[in-house]
Amino acid sequence: MQIEVTNEAARWYKKELELERGKAIRFFPRYSSGGGLHPGFSLGISVEEPVSPGLTEQAEDLLFFMEEHDLWYLEGYKLSVKYVESQDDISYIYEKEGAVN
Repeated sequence: MQIEVTNEAARWYKKELELERGKAIRFFPRYSSGGGLHPGFSLGISVEEPVSPGLTEQAEDLLFFMEEHDLWYLEGYKLSVKYVESQDDISYIYEKEGAVN
């Protein structure tokens, strides 16, 4: 399991969420009528300090993390967070671990 956040994506979060350097963004599974990686769940975000981080990634002076108890959501996957310039938005890409690109 891994989280990868591009610098461009981190700059987008800073702008959209009006974040100062040193802030932390938590990724977490949330109930959803849509489907992300798991049916009935999608990826949520919140600006908060970690309590028991299981995965972390630093980009553009921000900390991105997933709490230990939420790691089931990424089991067997790598999460890549990228900025899509043409949409001025973020893309969440789930890649199976060990997959050949």
